[in-house]
Amino acid sequence: QVQLVESGGGLVQAGGSLRLSCAASGRTFSDYAMGWFRQVPGKEREIVAAISGSGGSTLYADSVRGRFTISRDNAKNTVYLQMNSLKFEDTAVYYCAANTYFGTGAYSYWGQGTQVTVSS
Repeated sequence: QVQLVESGGGLVQAGGSLRLSCAASGRTFSDYAMGWFRQVPGKEREIVAAISGSGGSTLYADSVRGRFTISRDNAKNTVYLQMNSLKFEDTAVYYCAANTYFGTGAYSYWGQGTQVTVSS
């Protein structure tokens, strides 16, 4: 089992920045690829970004590429999502997730989510 706890969400004006953190426990953190997803009520959850266990590979949704950066610190068992130039449409509940495989497929472990609200 992997336990994930997100933090860092909040209210920010459009154009501003936030950094989300996700602390993991329970297994060897570097064995897991990590992903950030988001969901708006009434819509499907979508992947925002993902990073491999070593941190050497990343992927981003087209909607956030160039504005968001995913990173990880395996010594701290933490993955981050730096969000810059935030837009109203970035408003969502953001979830971190862990999986043994890097990519956009089904993830095995999920956090409880953190709300990000961008005011226009």
